[in-house]
Amino acid sequence: MIEVQRLSKFYGQRKAIDDLTFTVEKGEILGFLGPNGAGKTTTMKILTCFMPASAGVARVAGYDVFDEPLEVKRRVGYLPETPPVYKDMVVRDYMMYAAALHGMHGPGARGAVDAALGKCGLGDVRNRLVGNLSKGFRQRVGLAQAIVHNPDVLILDEPTVGLDPKQIIEIRELIKSFAGEHTVILSTHILPEVQATCSRVLIINEGKIVATDKLEAISARLRKGNVFSVIVRDEASDLAPKLRKIAGVGEVAENGKFEGGNRYTVSASNGEDIRSALAETVVKSGAGLLELRRESLSLEEVFLKLTTVENTKGAQQ
Repeated sequence: MIEVQRLSKFYGQRKAIDDLTFTVEKGEILGFLGPNGAGKTTTMKILTCFMPASAGVARVAGYDVFDEPLEVKRRVGYLPETPPVYKDMVVRDYMMYAAALHGMHGPGARGAVDAALGKCGLGDVRNRLVGNLSKGFRQRVGLAQAIVHNPDVLILDEPTVGLDPKQIIEIRELIKSFAGEHTVILSTHILPEVQATCSRVLIINEGKIVATDKLEAISARLRKGNVFSVIVRDEASDLAPKLRKIAGVGEVAENGKFEGGNRYTVSASNGEDIRSALAETVVKSGAGLLELRRESLSLEEVFLKLTTVENTKGAQQ
């Protein structure tokens, strides 16, 4: 649905983005992450035809953003960080205006507006002034204008910034509902939102891609293999030696008391999934298995590792 090949943007001698190559599949929600100044907004402006690139190719729904910008704009819905709403307009009038900007008029426009208002939960406020709505509802209006023309692609820049926790959850669920029907690029600095919403993440730093994959895969690469947490009910002085004898086990660390049990951290020497062997060994020891899970880095830990200069190698797929 979105194809980017060797995309670069220069401001004088400075590269805002440098040789970006990535794809976003139809129906996917991609989390687009990076520190301030990494090049996220520049990339989104190029994909939405608001800014030309200095080099490279970008296609949306098969159309080149440079050669066929009108076709691209027909297929893209864009919500910038500040929603482009007019506070002195009634919600439905504003939506009719947004539909007209996409060349929609008459019964077709009215049907599209009603559908967008329904999807975004705005039916009860359609006759209210935008300026009298809460920030969460104004954000919903911004999302509604982005989908009124039923675009193939949605590009959302910080859609939950400044919202309270309840509003964040509501917008998150709304964005998740777009998956499948729309391809979504979600840029946000609220990392738990990406973890809860996105099927894959793309992280850029200083204009370059440093990782693009599912979070679990990036985390495993950064940990350089599989690490497992084993919590048992009873103290067992002979358990650690037994765990070390399992084929494929690298290191075993005894972490002591943890959440009502005793915790061990076990790393796999060859990166294999050894949970079955770990469980069998613990059960046979009689120590009482309380928990066995694969350890993973949080998105915050992944983000910090990949946006620190000394850690930007080796994570990109």
